[in-house]
Amino acid sequence: MEDLKSATDSWPEFTLAEIRELERTYKELGEASLSKEFCQVLATSLSFAASHAGRPAIPWQQVQSWFLDKLKGSRTKVQSSSSKTCESFVNLSRESFPTVEPETSQKPKGNRIAELNECQFEAKSSKDSAWYDVASFLNHRVTYAGELEVRVRFAGFDNAEDEWVNVKEGVRERSIPLEPSECHKVNVGDLVLCYQEREDQAVYCDAYVLEIKRWLHDTEQCRCIFLVRYSHDDTEVI
Repeated sequence: MEDLKSATDSWPEFTLAEIRELERTYKELGEASLSKEFCQVLATSLSFAASHAGRPAIPWQQVQSWFLDKLKGSRTKVQSSSSKTCESFVNLSRESFPTVEPETSQKPKGNRIAELNECQFEAKSSKDSAWYDVASFLNHRVTYAGELEVRVRFAGFDNAEDEWVNVKEGVRERSIPLEPSECHKVNVGDLVLCYQEREDQAVYCDAYVLEIKRWLHDTEQCRCIFLVRYSHDDTEVI
């Protein structure tokens, strides 16, 4: 309990603009906003916003805690005058999701490089079904079907390659490469991010492990053979 208390005490306070965005998001998504995946995306977007520059990054747990408190308050149906005032204020505001500074900004190069080196997410491109590291989340929207989408800037690419990506289907924490000595962790039926060579480029795509032939080997190089099927085109390769 002491660790939890000390962690929450170190969280940066939300600005008025951030609270306004949290209010708007909760009104749109309700309990769906409590998911860890969504809170991670939203916390990253708020932390990368130009208005948040120079302040500590916002932990996803802080965002989730805010939504939990909001949900508890809604269930108790306590209609205090302060809450009514807040709701009226939010209804009048339709500001867009916080964005990072544009490419032409005078943001110090060192800060930009630090952000890219701290990529924590990967997103799936609809152009080639491959997964790429996320440099930043630029915006978000809710579709008519109620699905949440985010505007993604891929690491190593300029704004011409930005895409809208479905959060549920196309955004996740970065995949962790396995060392040759860790091949025993992979089993038949597992979903893996697998290297795929194409005519124009080499990419990483989702694939399912169909068969494994294990061989004894050292820790420097894996000699096991994996038969996989790529999920986007059903091709099978060894």
